[in-house]
Amino acid sequence: MMKMRIAIIILFILLIRISEAELKVGFYSQKCPNAESIVRDIVKDAANSNPAVPAFLLRLHFHDCFVEGCDGSILIDNGDTSEKHASPHQGVQGFEIIENAKARLEGVCPGVVSCADVVAMAARDAVALSHGPFYNVETGRKDGFMSNINQTVRMPDVGDSILLLKQKFIEKGLNDKDLVLLTAAHTIGTTACFFMEERLYNFASSGGPDPSINPRFLPELSSACPKNGDINARLPIDHGSGDTFDIQILENIRSGFAVLQSDAKLMDDQTTRGIVDSYFGILSPLTGPSFEADFVRSMVRMGRIGTKTGSSGNIRHVCRSFN
Repeated sequence: MMKMRIAIIILFILLIRISEAELKVGFYSQKCPNAESIVRDIVKDAANSNPAVPAFLLRLHFHDCFVEGCDGSILIDNGDTSEKHASPHQGVQGFEIIENAKARLEGVCPGVVSCADVVAMAARDAVALSHGPFYNVETGRKDGFMSNINQTVRMPDVGDSILLLKQKFIEKGLNDKDLVLLTAAHTIGTTACFFMEERLYNFASSGGPDPSINPRFLPELSSACPKNGDINARLPIDHGSGDTFDIQILENIRSGFAVLQSDAKLMDDQTTRGIVDSYFGILSPLTGPSFEADFVRSMVRMGRIGTKTGSSGNIRHVCRSFN
């Protein structure tokens, strides 16, 4: 069983590398030169109307890529079996923004820009709008032919151990540093109290809270999500900096101020803990790694997961349904 799993992982990584060769920055420069600016304008308008939009779009890209690859499968709405209805995708939003951008693109360059690429570009613009880095997105993805609720079983989960989180990232061709940096995407956005109940009131069936929570932070979390309270109430994932893309999320994780259990788990492993700590050394601002540059590299790497190119996909007319 272990040998078979290793063989599957190796095959998946090889497929990723084959597809990478067909992605490139500026893929639409000739076929649809205004594609990226059109998406950027749609995202900016949506964010002006709702400040939560950047977090929606960043999370949407992650959830799309971790199931069947970055192929727009999460956008499909073909009934109860659609991937978007799976439990791991609970609370994922932003679909209408992608659809609006696609409609605008179809009016200018029909049948040219994939929904998968729109998702990737929108996530990049979401980061920039949150005062994060603007980076070049590789494009050239095709939209996939499958969207099934049963394909989401290996999505990372807030209750996963650090070993399981690492394994799930390895299966996608990503490494421990990618796990840390993509977890840091929680620097913007909110979570529901539903995901906090076990951590606050019955961690590991103890009947009490997760001991890794800083005692100074516990009363604040308990107040935001009281026992038997509204499970749909929301709180920022990045304590004190929930609307701005910055390194505060990693500082919170180091100091026991992580909101999500899965974020706190980064400190349970020597390797991931060392990666987090590497951004906070005495000389880090001068000689240490760049959080923003490393985040960009991990986003680009994630954007290559299982991409469909050539005849392995197509360009949808609308993002919510197959052609």
